[in-house]
Order: sequence, then structure tokens, then C-alpha cells
Amino acid sequence: MSHRESRRFLAKELAVAAAAYQVTVVIPHCAECAKPCCRLDPLVLELDWKQLKALWQLEESRTAFDRRLCSGKGPEEIRAGDGLYYAHGKVCPAYDDAHRSCRVYDQELKPSGCSDFPVYEDRGSVVADLRCEAVDLEALAAWIARAVGPEFRIVQSADEEFPFLVTLSVKRVAGAATISKRLRLPK
Repeated sequence: MSHRESRRFLAKELAVAAAAYQVTVVIPHCAECAKPCCRLDPLVLELDWKQLKALWQLEESRTAFDRRLCSGKGPEEIRAGDGLYYAHGKVCPAYDDAHRSCRVYDQELKPSGCSDFPVYEDRGSVVADLRCEAVDLEALAAWIARAVGPEFRIVQSADEEFPFLVTLSVKRVAGAATISKRLRLPK
């Protein structure tokens, strides 16, 4: 297995581990969260036109909506940029406050940022957003360590500009077996 293939394989392992942590730890906490991310207070939701139109139940064309938005008469929580739309500061219309859950959670309409938040793989590392009260950084690091095995150590670093974003990088322990040897894959 080449270095590039082993890095790709490691990134896939990290993505699976991050998703499993979300399903097992984060999502069960959503129903009891003191500050649900669906309220879009500290978070920004990135949407394509199809998602925006469906979630905000817009009847007009995209061109008409964009004109209205540019004139300052669109929903105050929506901003446009680079062909996408960004929602912030108002509860997501898909959030069911009574049941404290998302109405589109298991649907194609669900924005990708909702699936990624607060733990996701990014370029061979796992990023944890500590604005989510369900994230336990120590437990997440242990989770990642179990997923990648003893030949790797976990290194944490916080973003200087956004210290609530912590990156968990994996570094090979000196003398550790390669991924191909650990998995008995041909080189």
C-alpha cells in the first residue's frame, strides 16, 4: 500500500470513527441539549437553492428570491454568497421545538453541515466543535485512538482564531507497524 493509499485509508477510518462518535454520543444528547444547534444562534447553516426553497417553503423563483434578498426584503436570517445561501440567527424551519428534533434529519434535504456538526473528518484529521455541549474532547480522543490503533498517537490543537474548533491529528508512533501490515494488506 502506497503512502497516499494509506493516508486515504486512515482518513476513511477517521471519518467512520467521527460518524460513530456522533451517532453514539452526540445525537442521543440532542433531545436534552440546553442550546440546540438547530436554533442557529452560534452556527451558520450552508444551503443550496433546493434546500432553502424547501425548508423556507418559498414559492418564487430563485431569481425573484435573489432580487428580493438583495433589496433587503428577504428573510433577515438568510445571506447569499458564492451560489449558496447561509442561515444564521433564527431557528431552522426544520427544527421541531416541541419534540426537540429535526423534521428532515434522515432525508436528502438535510444540509450537510447538520451531519458534520460537531465532529467530522477533515483532510486526515478529526475536527471537534466545542460549542456543542455533547462533545467530550477526552472521550473523543480515546474513541479515535481505539479506532486507529496503538501505532498512532492523538495530537490536539485548537484553531487560533476559533479556539472552539479543536483538531485531533493522528501521528505514527515511532517503530509502529504500517497500516498495510496491521491490516495484512499487500504493499
